[in-house]
Amino acid sequence: MIEIIAGIVSGVVSGAGMGGGTILILILSNFMGVDQHLAQAANLIFFIPTSIVAIIINFKQKLIDYKLGIIIGIVGSIGAFIGAKLALNINSNDLKKYFGIFLLLIAFYEIYNTFCKYKKEKNTNNTID
Repeated sequence: MIEIIAGIVSGVVSGAGMGGGTILILILSNFMGVDQHLAQAANLIFFIPTSIVAIIINFKQKLIDYKLGIIIGIVGSIGAFIGAKLALNINSNDLKKYFGIFLLLIAFYEIYNTFCKYKKEKNTNNTID
C-alpha cells in the first residue's frame, strides 16, 4: 500500500513541477528501508514516464523553449553521468547524509526566496497606498 501512496504523492508533486523524485527518494529510503543507491536508481526510472507526460502537456500548451531545453538536456546529461559515477563511489550512509544536506540547502534557498518575494510585494503595496 505504501508503494501506491508513494507513487501517487510523487506523481502529483512531480506533475506540479516541484521534483517529486525527491519525495520518492525520501519515502523509499526512510520509510521503506530501501538502500539509498537503489532509491536514487528507482527515482531515475520513475522520472521517465512522469517527464514524458509533462513534456506532452507542456508541448500542447506551447510552453517549451526548445533551444533552452536542448542546452539544459545536454549539460544535464553530462552532469548526470558525472553524478552517477561519483555516487557509485560513496557508501550508502554517506550518500544519504549528502542528500539530506542538499535538501536542507534547497529548503533554505526556497524559504529565503519566498521571504524576499514577500518583502518585495509588501514594499510595492506600501508605495501604492
